[in-house]
Amino acid sequence: MISAHGVGGGSDLPIPASYAVLGGTAALVVSFAVLTIAWRTPRYGPDKGGRPAPLPIAILADHPATGYLLRGIGLAVLGFATWAAISGPDDPGTNPFFGIVYVLLWVGLVPASLLFGSFVKAISPGRTLHALIARFTRLDVERGLLPLPGRLGYWPAAAGLVAFTWLELVSPEGTRLSAVAGWFLGYLIIVIGGAIVFGRQWFARADPFEVYSTLVGHLSIWSRDRSDGTLLVVSPLRNLARIVPQPGLVAVVAVLLGSTAFDSFRDSTVWVRFTQATESSVVILETGLLLGICLLVGAVFMAATTRETPPAGETRWQQPPKLAHSIVPIVVGYIVAHYLTLFVETGQLTLIQASDPLGTGMNLFGTADRNVDIWLSLHPAFLASVKVLAIVTGHILGVVAAHDRALAILPRGSQIQGQIPLLAVMVLYTFAGLYLLFGL
Repeated sequence: MISAHGVGGGSDLPIPASYAVLGGTAALVVSFAVLTIAWRTPRYGPDKGGRPAPLPIAILADHPATGYLLRGIGLAVLGFATWAAISGPDDPGTNPFFGIVYVLLWVGLVPASLLFGSFVKAISPGRTLHALIARFTRLDVERGLLPLPGRLGYWPAAAGLVAFTWLELVSPEGTRLSAVAGWFLGYLIIVIGGAIVFGRQWFARADPFEVYSTLVGHLSIWSRDRSDGTLLVVSPLRNLARIVPQPGLVAVVAVLLGSTAFDSFRDSTVWVRFTQATESSVVILETGLLLGICLLVGAVFMAATTRETPPAGETRWQQPPKLAHSIVPIVVGYIVAHYLTLFVETGQLTLIQASDPLGTGMNLFGTADRNVDIWLSLHPAFLASVKVLAIVTGHILGVVAAHDRALAILPRGSQIQGQIPLLAVMVLYTFAGLYLLFGL
């Protein structure tokens, strides 16, 4: 698998990497200063704005045939991946199953969701299999057997994200076919079994890939009217404000941001030397580091968003989920910066491997003889600049989203000073992210 690191580093920037780090953090402070002067009333609410999508697009999106086609594609991909997992070689260099999981699904859902909204929800084979089971067993597909506890929120999805990132980044079995296939078998059992018990809403709360895709999809231009389901065209920041605060939402964004930071830090010279010098198990150390970074990201965010006295009738602990949506563009910025090369180049390799999933010389899709285009790797200065731009843009959008929400939920006398701790946290995220990314 082509590494996501080692190209487009700090030495490849057209300016010194230290200048990029300082400039990126300064951009956040300047952005906040401008917002406090020019943006004094909230503009984005959960039900504000948007216009109906163009009629041809709305007809296409709402037509039953479109839904059946997307579900069919999801089942076909699942079937192909299952075939490769069962009959293909246990070799990431040959079997496309690994690329389907780690690249096309995990990384690819981000651009797909930015373009089309909640992409995973639309093609989810889990939802399709659950619907088929419910039809044959005459089970209520929406309600299931028991009501879904509201306090559960996104906590199951957060746990699923921790489990997947541990498999991908820590587990020594993460490149073993049986381990990865077994993980996904367990994943399907949990999400489909939970939907049988709690109804279809379980997917929106417990499926880690759907929850991730839906959050990122709120940065797309597509949304639905909550009253009648009409397809709307909205600005990404307005759409982002429509994320409904739920228990566990902070945990989800903390895992997404923290796991990416962990992936950068574990390749640093400091960490590599530490693991080589200690006699402790590297797996145990990296498991502790992964959990520790995710907890630290979440704890710092919670501390920054619970300082101000909340409105009457609310507690301090209700504030963080209302501001957690501002972390989503930061997550997207880090994903673009960290995994762009992996997605473009290893994604091509996966499509090449897909023509010969069993390693027997087949050419099912006519791609087996193609080569990977490594244009990005051959232009490291461009790649390094894109990384900086992605992280800084994500943080600026996060500052805008947080500022607008703070104006709506904080008492009038503390609307500006109440944002200072969160701004400090975002500056810290920016500095740390660029520092880790370029290995300064």
